[in-house]
Amino acid sequence: MIRKVLLVDDDAAVREALAQTLELADFEAVTAGSFVAAKDHIHREFDGVIISDIRMPGRDGFHLLAYAREIDLELPVVLLTGEGDIPMAVQAMGQGAFDFLEKPCAAADLLAVLERASVARSEVLHDREQRRELERGDPAARMLFGLSEQAEILRERVRNVALTHAEVLVTGPAGSGISKVAEVVHLMSSVGQGPFVKRPASSLNPEDLQRMCEDATGGSLFLDEVSAMSDATQYAVMELIEQGTDARIIAGTTADLSALSTQGQFSADLFYRLDVMRVRIPALSERPEDIPVIFRRYVAQAAEQAGIAEPEITPQHLAALMAQDWPGNARSLMSAAMRFVLGMPEEVAQAADQGLSEHLARVERSLLIAALGRHNGKAAEAAKTLKLPRKTFYDKLARYHIRPEDYRR
Repeated sequence: MIRKVLLVDDDAAVREALAQTLELADFEAVTAGSFVAAKDHIHREFDGVIISDIRMPGRDGFHLLAYAREIDLELPVVLLTGEGDIPMAVQAMGQGAFDFLEKPCAAADLLAVLERASVARSEVLHDREQRRELERGDPAARMLFGLSEQAEILRERVRNVALTHAEVLVTGPAGSGISKVAEVVHLMSSVGQGPFVKRPASSLNPEDLQRMCEDATGGSLFLDEVSAMSDATQYAVMELIEQGTDARIIAGTTADLSALSTQGQFSADLFYRLDVMRVRIPALSERPEDIPVIFRRYVAQAAEQAGIAEPEITPQHLAALMAQDWPGNARSLMSAAMRFVLGMPEEVAQAADQGLSEHLARVERSLLIAALGRHNGKAAEAAKTLKLPRKTFYDKLARYHIRPEDYRR
């Protein structure tokens, strides 16, 4: 996350004290005694936030705010105000200031505002970079979200692994998006224009494997949760790798294959062959700063799917999400986003404590009801909105005991 702060104050003693507070909290403080001295640091790609005193000789904090917003409307500016300047600070909020603090401000209050502003700035710069990457055609930037160092390491690892022709092992905790990462590896590889065939490994026999390899010719074959693969199928995979195949093999697992191979529960030969090119997905608990970015993405997707406007996400709500461990990772965060969009925010805080299958079932039921409500109980139109085959839609209605006629006005 961004840790740079441009600190503008004409009082050298105040400037020094605030800079020391910032540095103790691991922020990089860039100081300036006037607008003129600060001006050269303010540009559209400035990777930080600005703190400025309102009352300064010459160009004051209002002028700095106006200048910063002219350069970049999404550059956070926090204003420092004396006791008698609070009405002016409120006025500045109306003109686009991110927040204001009364001098002298408590270190905890200052750092709390800066944390929020830093998260906001990080998201803005990350989104801009993703748009640039999208224009350059980078699936890793387009599909793997996050601002943290771990997220960037993951994207870079995927890019590097994709360039090779070797087998790949994608590992991560449950719900972390192993299948998505495998698909990004495929898309960025030399066979990215070919088919991407995926199948749960637990149900595969050697004959199935052979047919799937044929289907994946010129592309990639993704075997999900290879730890559950039978001994016979493990042997068949090893044979395919040794003999050569026209499909790139990508394996995924949430299990510790090293431990399983040591215990004789997984082929050691296959493990060592797959482990040459490993991609590890970090858990959300390892990178809480990524939670706001990912949650906003899921909220936007859920709102589009439900056909309703995106609800406002407050900094307090994001802070509450970041405080959770999310053992279900991205999958449970997506479910929480669906609940949030459907107006059940009180349940979002409980999302991590609920069973995932129950959680997803309740969200699915809510989406079905919402679609029927928007279309006056017309099942065919609701099914079309949710992009479901009509039979699948009716099967789900029956499962949740939902009657379309109950939603006709």
